[in-house]
Amino acid sequence: MKYSRALVWFRRDLRNFDHAALYHALKESAQVYCVFVFDREILDALTDKGDRRVTFIWQSICELDQALQAQGGGLIVLHGQARDEIPALAKSLQVDAVYTNHDYEPQAILRDAAVARTLSAANIVLHDFKDQVIFEADEVLTKESLPYSVFTPYKNAWLKQLSSFYFKAYPVENYIAHLARPPQRAIPALAEMGFEQAELLIPTGMAGAQKLFADFQQRIKDYGDTRNFPAVKGPSYLSVHLRFGTLSIRTIAGHARTYHSEGAETWLSELIWRDFYFMILHHHPHVASGHTFKPQFEHLAFPNDSAYFSAWCEGRTGYPLVDAAMRQLNQTGYMHNRLRMVTASFLVKDLLVDWRWGERYFSEKLLDFDLSANNGGWQWAASTGCDAQPWFRIFNPVTQSQKFDPQGKFIRKYVPELARCDDKEIHAPWLIPALRQQACGVVSGVHYPAPIVEHSVMREKALKLYALSNSQAGTH
Repeated sequence: MKYSRALVWFRRDLRNFDHAALYHALKESAQVYCVFVFDREILDALTDKGDRRVTFIWQSICELDQALQAQGGGLIVLHGQARDEIPALAKSLQVDAVYTNHDYEPQAILRDAAVARTLSAANIVLHDFKDQVIFEADEVLTKESLPYSVFTPYKNAWLKQLSSFYFKAYPVENYIAHLARPPQRAIPALAEMGFEQAELLIPTGMAGAQKLFADFQQRIKDYGDTRNFPAVKGPSYLSVHLRFGTLSIRTIAGHARTYHSEGAETWLSELIWRDFYFMILHHHPHVASGHTFKPQFEHLAFPNDSAYFSAWCEGRTGYPLVDAAMRQLNQTGYMHNRLRMVTASFLVKDLLVDWRWGERYFSEKLLDFDLSANNGGWQWAASTGCDAQPWFRIFNPVTQSQKFDPQGKFIRKYVPELARCDDKEIHAPWLIPALRQQACGVVSGVHYPAPIVEHSVMREKALKLYALSNSQAGTH
């Protein structure tokens, strides 16, 4: 044994199986304690006291604690600043080492460095491991040992490297007898931490993740055909579980690799995008602080009409698919991936509002919010990021609606005032003849907002805005 006592610090890895830090701690230590900190550095910045993410974490933590107790251990749950709480707990438990898994966000990197310094001063070692991605940081590079900035070559290199990667789970169970029963203390209630229980439409914790994954395995072969249609049960719905680590990325990527279907290959590509954006964040951390990946678009002169932004946030732009998507987000904390692209494009290129405004709004509302993917997605839609949508390609919100919600099923669910429109009318209700509008109770500007902008007009303005920024950058 390397150590007599160790402490495992859980963060984005809320499970007791196939867990890198937990495995290494149990293997190398005679007694292993486990801790999770509701970090006030993060929580105090949240303005919504009914934040769904806090409820998701809290419920997942309760399940993890019960699972660890059943194995002879338990979870110490603290509410405070992690940079203070972890060293203090490590000293009080008299551990020799703290084990944790990598967190790639800039704020987390600073926090972990501070914790490592404080622990080192007390002669306690901090060990950290890769766990939430397949390949991280510098593991997939070009032949010139440079980071990729275009997805397809990165994907090809990732897949090539995958042939020598084994999806072998960390056998935590082999050393589970080394779990130590922690001092008795209750998990802080949400109310104690200043939060309210939020309603969640998605099952939480390890059990919730397994339930969703088992269901998706029955549908994965059709994923390529169904994933773009928000009224269809096409996605895996696993993004929040990947975000908080209630299931293992190795497990699901391994399954995707072995299914040998077009749907599984498409889904694996989505998982590779996830690694790609983590890699971009590592090599270009400035993107996380409001800077564009493409410098020529750093200072796009967006008019930023606050009334347009409010209408977008509230789902009252007059464009049914956009409004339905935003209402889904506000009501559930979830938005279909195709609709994330549609709503982002609409905000930036139809309303000419800075992408950073939308990025911030999503960061407050999305249950599965992940800094790297959210930033990457917004910069893709805004044409400011790596391998982004070309700036002269602009989604038409009506044709997107006709293509991906052809019968208006999704629109009717979240914009019920349009329920009496027929399948053709529902995508552009302002074009319905006046008598028909009155007959079906969808008078434009009365029962449902008239479009706040005209797409063709705003498209031309967006093209000029981007062309000007692009040409000015070329003259410097």
